[in-house]
Amino acid sequence: MMRSHSWGLAAALAALMASATPVAAQQSLNLSLGGFVPKGEDARVDGDVLLENRTFLLFDFSDFSTGSIGAEWLVPVGQYLEAGVGAGFSRRTVPTIYDAYVDRDGSEIEQDLRLRIVPLTATVRILPLGRRHAFEPYVGGGVGWLHWRYSEVGEFIDFRDFSVFRARYTANGSEVGPVAVMGARFRLGDHLALGGEFRYQAGEADLGEDFLGPKLDLGGYHYLATLQIRF
Repeated sequence: MMRSHSWGLAAALAALMASATPVAAQQSLNLSLGGFVPKGEDARVDGDVLLENRTFLLFDFSDFSTGSIGAEWLVPVGQYLEAGVGAGFSRRTVPTIYDAYVDRDGSEIEQDLRLRIVPLTATVRILPLGRRHAFEPYVGGGVGWLHWRYSEVGEFIDFRDFSVFRARYTANGSEVGPVAVMGARFRLGDHLALGGEFRYQAGEADLGEDFLGPKLDLGGYHYLATLQIRF
């Protein structure tokens, strides 16, 4: 059901952008830089692989917070709406050790948990004050295609005989989910604007049998500084 609604919204966004006939000076490129904070332990989907790993590995969910960059092409649809398509990138590697076990020589049993998310988004924003003010707040939403890759690399315990072995387990794919945005920008002349934006994304990935948890929660929050270049 979520996928059908998401594809319907994407089609509506495409129609909005196709119907817009802005002059060149109205279009803009929005560049963003900031941080991505994944959902915490209490908000993650049931069966999430990080929830399962947290029962025997030492790490915090906040360890997966990382930098976030993005770019978005924005096109006005009248005075109070604008549509956009964009892409972002975040990646984090978290080193971990087993909580209650060490190797036979007394050394720690170490592995890296690695998560990369590349969201492609289509959004519509509402500008309640319009596009001709020095201060332009906005709120909106849309759909995201979350391209992801998750891996566990390092040392693992075979609990049948408690031997330690090295291995690499990886999974990747793409998921569709909702996106919400809220922010404001301050115009610096006719062609530049600085601002800040809060962005929420949601999505759930299915993992293979190599992982202890069948799901990977891709949801989280972006806190971004923005630079808008108008053409």
